[in-house]
Amino acid sequence: MKKVILKSGITVPAIGQGTWKIGDYADKRKQEIGALRTGIEHGMTLIDTAEMYGSGRSEMLVGEAIAPYDREKLFIVSKVLPNNAGRKNMRRCCEESLKRLRTDYLDLYLYHWRGSIPLSETVECLQELKDSGLIKEWGVSNFNTADMQELEALKLGTNCAAVQDLYHIGSRGTEYSLKTYLRDNGIAFMTYCPLAINGSLRRGITENAVIKKIASAHGATVQQIMLAWAIRDGNTIAIPKSSSEKHTIENAQAAEIQLSDDELKMLNDEFPAPDRETALDVE
Repeated sequence: MKKVILKSGITVPAIGQGTWKIGDYADKRKQEIGALRTGIEHGMTLIDTAEMYGSGRSEMLVGEAIAPYDREKLFIVSKVLPNNAGRKNMRRCCEESLKRLRTDYLDLYLYHWRGSIPLSETVECLQELKDSGLIKEWGVSNFNTADMQELEALKLGTNCAAVQDLYHIGSRGTEYSLKTYLRDNGIAFMTYCPLAINGSLRRGITENAVIKKIASAHGATVQQIMLAWAIRDGNTIAIPKSSSEKHTIENAQAAEIQLSDDELKMLNDEFPAPDRETALDVE
């Protein structure tokens, strides 16, 4: 499994496991737990969740899934909602997430998206959680370059370890300035929805003749090529969701695919990077 090195020196797998909408249906619980455990056993030891997902149901399912494993070999990520990201609620919400996850600490705690609470207060509270040992690192989600510049201008802002945004081969807006900014400042980038969401945009990618040709050349699926492309720069962590053991294994295997310069050029021609700043995609 390819690795990404955080600014603290910790290494994490380049492909982890997302859990949005996992835990929502009781009849799928056994299957979803099996998929998460399969992912862990295939090197995808980073699992991303959030207090928002299923109003805590996702965290509870993750807690059950990780129970048999050595906690120190896992990297568990959760997120705090904007209305909870201040002095009044953050510590309580973090502790409630820990209880649902059946763990004493989070490896990474993310501010889910910007809200009305002053950013300086949110950062102070995140740092207090880190100083108290409840979290190892903190970061943010759904931030653009201007947001990051504002964050890093704060006294404690440079302690941000990671940024999580939507990113896939059909949605490359973060490449214009954000991804370069993060790399230059030693901040890891996490991509949610690296396989795109269902609908016409996803079909436009999965049915594209060029990406299908490249997949065939590697004996891979189109989705595996999408993941290999997403993590190509060595500073990006992809967190695809899977409720199937088969698809989970395929996701893990994608980390071993090395796309050639010619293949990357072909993909870039089909799905060009933006030539100007664009708004963040969130769905």
